[in-house]
Amino acid sequence: MEILLQELSSASKLLTDFREMYEYENRLKTFTKWPFQENCKCTPGNMAKAGFIHCPSANEPDVAKCFFCLLELEGWEPNDDPWEKHAKHSTCDFLSLPKHFDELTMEEYYMLEMTRLRTFICKVGRRTINAFQEEVAATRQRFVDYFGCRPQLPAALPLRDEPAAQQPGGATARQNEPRSPSEV
Repeated sequence: MEILLQELSSASKLLTDFREMYEYENRLKTFTKWPFQENCKCTPGNMAKAGFIHCPSANEPDVAKCFFCLLELEGWEPNDDPWEKHAKHSTCDFLSLPKHFDELTMEEYYMLEMTRLRTFICKVGRRTINAFQEEVAATRQRFVDYFGCRPQLPAALPLRDEPAAQQPGGATARQNEPRSPSEV
């Protein structure tokens, strides 16, 4: 559960940090160690224009993520066109803006930002649900491994209107009924 809370916390930080990425210059600044600098289609400038930011890891120096739709791509080749790859793998509203971001009205920006937030919440929500389901499955497996059997549903409990079960010796037993202290 702690991992899920950490995931939500980091997602919340990304949500606010990515709001600054509407600006081309802010996206471009993230490509400081991008492996493709010139004489290719996926230069930092072209990547930033297509909505990408650079998110390198120790194992993958060419990871780029769209700040808007959160599409993450790696394994870039010099002749990869960022606009084409982005459009091929995602339906991103940022790519289909009818005009430059600086020319949007306040209402258009508001609607665009609402779409970004909805996309973000859905993707983070799906990741959180998947992580939770994996944890449930792992916990269930640990129980099966520990107890050595498959979990079974409990037997149906008798209704209160059913007659009490007859015990040997003529006594009756009431099942699932609360007992008063004098009956114990």
